Amino acid sequence: MFAPMSDRPEFRSHFRPRTRDGWIATTLFAALFALCMPPVTHVLLNRTDPWLFGLPFFYAVLLIVYVALIGVLLWALRRGV
Repeated sequence: MFAPMSDRPEFRSHFRPRTRDGWIATTLFAALFALCMPPVTHVLLNRTDPWLFGLPFFYAVLLIVYVALIGVLLWALRRGV
């Protein structure tokens, strides 16, 4: 009824990146995403002074992190990852 395991083609998981660019994009995205999550935001970024770009420090840093996240996604798109 079923073919033996040795006769079946082996498929790699689609959850793990297959290329070097894929690993770079995934690692960088996860690291940047960790910067906008509560443990980091509540402990390290939770302050209003100084003001950057006319915004309180917290919002300016989150804006920079979100723009960097979008940049990583666009880089991955251009590389065909």
